[in-house]
Amino acid sequence: MGRVIYLDHASTTPVDPEVLEIMRPWFTEEFGNPSTVYSLGLASAQAVQQARESIAETIGAEPEEICFTSGGTEADNWALLGTADACQKKGRHLITSAIEHHAVLETVEHLEKRGYEVTRLPVDGGGLVDPDEVRRAIRPDTILVSIMHANNEIGTIEPIAEIGKVTREAGVPFHTDAVQSAGKLPLDVNELGVDMLSMSAHKFYGPKGIGLMYLRKRTRITPLLHGGGQEKGFRAGTHNVPGIVGMAKALELATNRMADDAVREAALRDRLWDGLSANIDAIHLNGDMVSRLPGNLNLRVDGIEGESMILMLDMDGICVSSGSACTTGSLEPSHVLLALGIPQEHAHGSLRITLGRSTTAEDIDLFIKVFPPIVTRLREMSPIWCANCVCKQRN
Repeated sequence: MGRVIYLDHASTTPVDPEVLEIMRPWFTEEFGNPSTVYSLGLASAQAVQQARESIAETIGAEPEEICFTSGGTEADNWALLGTADACQKKGRHLITSAIEHHAVLETVEHLEKRGYEVTRLPVDGGGLVDPDEVRRAIRPDTILVSIMHANNEIGTIEPIAEIGKVTREAGVPFHTDAVQSAGKLPLDVNELGVDMLSMSAHKFYGPKGIGLMYLRKRTRITPLLHGGGQEKGFRAGTHNVPGIVGMAKALELATNRMADDAVREAALRDRLWDGLSANIDAIHLNGDMVSRLPGNLNLRVDGIEGESMILMLDMDGICVSSGSACTTGSLEPSHVLLALGIPQEHAHGSLRITLGRSTTAEDIDLFIKVFPPIVTRLREMSPIWCANCVCKQRN
């Protein structure tokens, strides 16, 4: 096989060479535990603090408001479970959306089993949450609103700043899952009006296994992990020093090149959509084309299933997905697409194509060349397409 064309950057990204280089010494030479008091450990502690300060400056936070975690899933779980435990005397009602990542949706399901009540807000056909729906859903016993910043499947960017104004007025804590938006969109926790924000380094060319939660001062929350008292007692466990150093560098690099990357990726995305829609019948865009991450293209093709398209593209050396990487292997259609009002039979025929730094115009043109014949071949084998589409078109 020749060069692999990787078009699944929403799933994960390769570690930037500069990030890998800055991490390297903290695996071998500077390996001290930052919780110790001798010089080797103090050097690690200083590196962690410098990373904390760098990240805080990037997102408009204070260094002590940055809590390192193992990734976005842990941060999401902590925001929900920690708030529920800390605020249960005030109330047991939480608000989220129907299109959240499973790290949020499965956690609120767990809370429901413990007697909490959850309101799952609907979205419009583009995947947008209406801030007025948030306002109407808030009750005296509401203890948390959790709405993602950008959707991991369809790339829709939610009106977080507007929702933040609503939650501020109501005095309700507000959490946003920014795993997909970090490194791609400007993040300022004060402009967004959030009290908690989740992030994961491997989504913006940093290492896997490291993330964070921004936790605004005086936010009521209990720890998810108990033990050694790291992170001011909020998150026990020996610090992942190489990961923390790498995450800070990756976020710095992503922020510096964010504007240029956004323009380039959006142009390539539009080029891809124009080429595919001009050469394939019955192809549809999923999500909002305007309020959308620049490198995200989620589409569905009538008459065939996403998994078949993925496997045939893989044979041509092209990597894409059908939705969240966390649900690979599931036979259920995407809950995100169903929430948009897309019928179940059509939701199965979707692809998520996410571009990144390595994506070139040549990659896009090759995709436009190889994908229409794949669709034709699969439709020829599809009894659904033959029965419902081809005959109707011929008539």
